[in-house]
This record gives sequence, structure tokens and C-alpha cells, in this order.
Amino acid sequence: MPALSTAQAITTAWRAESGRLVGALTRMTRDVALAEDLAQDALLAALEQWPTAGIPDNPAAWLMTTAKRRGIDHLRRADNLRRKTEQLGHSQLQGEEESMPDLDAQVDYIEDDALRLMFLSCHPCLTPESRAALTLRLVGGLTTGEIARGFLATESAIGQRISRAKKTLTDARATFDLPTGDERVERLDDVMAVIYLIFNEGYSATAGDDWMRPDLAAEAMRLARMLAALAPEEPEVLGLQALLEIQGSRMRARIDERGEPVLLEAQDRSRWDPLLIRRGLIALRQAERLAARGTPVGKYFLQASIASVHARANRAEDTDWRQIAALYDLLSQAAPGAVVEVNRAVAHGRAFGPAAGLAIVAKVDAGELGDSPLLASVRGDLLERAGDHAEAAAAFTEAAAHTRNEGERMLLQRRAVANSDLVSKPSP
Repeated sequence: MPALSTAQAITTAWRAESGRLVGALTRMTRDVALAEDLAQDALLAALEQWPTAGIPDNPAAWLMTTAKRRGIDHLRRADNLRRKTEQLGHSQLQGEEESMPDLDAQVDYIEDDALRLMFLSCHPCLTPESRAALTLRLVGGLTTGEIARGFLATESAIGQRISRAKKTLTDARATFDLPTGDERVERLDDVMAVIYLIFNEGYSATAGDDWMRPDLAAEAMRLARMLAALAPEEPEVLGLQALLEIQGSRMRARIDERGEPVLLEAQDRSRWDPLLIRRGLIALRQAERLAARGTPVGKYFLQASIASVHARANRAEDTDWRQIAALYDLLSQAAPGAVVEVNRAVAHGRAFGPAAGLAIVAKVDAGELGDSPLLASVRGDLLERAGDHAEAAAAFTEAAAHTRNEGERMLLQRRAVANSDLVSKPSP
């Protein structure tokens, strides 16, 4: 097999299995840093051996077996192994080796390990930024360089962030046990928030030259699918998957042939990815069935429901904005905040006229949004629709001054110029 194909096979196997692999090794060693080192050793072994020996029939099992053996070798070399052997006898070591899981025989256990690893990498003792980096590293299997490129940081900075996160987990004596009760709900929210953060950074980059970072968005979708497979009875998890799949379906249409941003209503919907839409709608239907049984739903389910209205409209003018406005009203109660209110203003502006949207915008606390261009850009859009082109131009200019993304800045500046031109044109 060509070297490139072998490399692709290794990358695919690693991305698909690294979370389960590191999770299983963490359960066995109770040391996430050691577990990652062992998993990386297995990856290096694959890079060395597969090009000549060929790709194994079960790449995941090969990686697990190799990592297990490296773990046994590590224990045998460790100074404390002699004391352990003296206390427990050689048979204990043999039993320890035999107890290491087989991917084929203990799938449920391994899947639990992947979920445990997600909870561990999103531990509340870590900052959101550290959770995101650690999740991409441990669960997603991304390299430090890939993570750094995704978040426009230096590789050394991301490496230090990941190292500090591991140390923080050790110092906090974070356990690998699955949380229960209210703690499980809270930690699951943390996991979903990290996946959502990663997707948003990929879908609408906060800084840099690129409008989007598709690799980050794709990885977030993969993590959401993994989480939904591990927690299939959680409607919010299914809602998150549905939201990301449906939103992700638009990515090809969000830039034109020149690489410039295209807003939702101007997008060529034939370029939306039908497979992602189908996946998203299936996940949403599963969530709806759970909700019908009385299982509580929240912000991800509601946002997915909003996204589904867009996905079902063949043309922008077919969009049921009144339904979207009603869903945003529910979302503002379930997850109140400035970002939701700004988006609710957009929906009400489309459904009931720009004055309705501007009335909502006027009540938004701009301080909650920090230096974000969101409020000014939405105000500009509503003013443009209301025919107040002078104020719209000023709002778009303000928004352009606040964004750190070059693609978004160009779009906002073009809209500012277009509205200024309308003001300067003489009346017919």
C-alpha cells in the first residue's frame, strides 16, 4: 500500500480510537499524562511498523494491545514494581496484564472510558480554554500544532496550556470515575459547552484572516457524535449534535468563489451538505421523542430546532421566521443572555419588521458582549432594512472596528460603504 494511504489509515485510526485508547489507559494507570504517553508510543509504533508490515485487520485493537504492552514494560521498569511484586506476588502482575481490556470483548467498558475521559478533560477545575485544548488533545487526538493553528496560538503556548491542565488535574486529585446525580448533569453541561466552543471557533473564527476554520468545526461535530453515541438518552446531547450537524452543513456555502463571506440569506442552498442535514434532523427527532416522554430539554435542543427551520426551507424567502421568533422567545427563557437577545432581535426583525428587532436590541446590555461586533452588526442590519442608511453605515463601521477577523471586517466595511452610497445618492 502506498505510504500516503498508510499514513491516512494511521491518522484515521488514531482520530477514531485515541479517546477510547487514552481513556482505557487512564483507567488502568490512574495517570492521564502517563496514559497519553503510552498511547503516543503506540501511535509511533504504528508509524514505524504499518508502512512495511501492512495495516492490521483491526487497527484499534492493534493500538490497544501495543499500548498495553508498553504499559506493562513501564511498570516492570518502575522502581515501585519491585515493592509491589514483593507485596502482592508475581501472579498479581500477570493478573494485571490479563485484566487490561480487549476492544472487541469489552466494548461497553471501553465506551465508558471514553465518556470518563471527556468528563475528566472538561473538569471544573480547568478554565474553558484549557478544557478545549485538553479535549482536542486527549479525546480528539489532535496534535499540539493542529490545536495551535485552530486557535491561532503558538505551539509552545498550547503545549504549556495542556501541560498545566494535566498538572492541575493531578493537583486537584481529579478522579476518573463517572460523576453521578447533579454533578453529572453539571459536568455534562461543561463537556457540551467545550464542544460548542470548539465548533463556534471553527464556524466563525474570532480572529485571523480566515472566515472559518473547517478542521475545528469538523472535529467538534465528530466529538458531538461521539458524545451522543455515549449518552443516547440525553436530549440535550442529541440537540447539540443536531445543532452542529445542521449548522456545519452550511459551511461550503458560507464563502464564495473568491473566498469572501456569504451571509445566510444570500447562500446557495444547493451547496448545503445534505448528509449533515439528514444526520442533524435524525438526531433532533431522537431528542424530540425523549422530550415527548418528559425528559427536560434546554438551549441546545432549542437552537437545533431553530436551525432545523432554516434547513427545511428550500429558499431563504420560504423561511418561517415567526416560528423561529417563537423558538427564540423560549430560548431567551431557557438560556437568558445578551447573545440570545441579539439573535432574537434578528428573528423578530424578520418576522415582524425591523422596528420589532430594534426594540429588542435597544434593551440589550452591550457590556455583556464585551468587545464583540455582534450587537453593532445586527443593529446595522436592522437599520438597513428599516431604510435608515446613514445610521446603518455608522453601525457597520462600528462593528468593523471591533472585529478581529479579517474576513468579517471586510464584509462589514462593504456593508458600511453600500449604505453610505445610498445616503449620498440624490433622490429620484
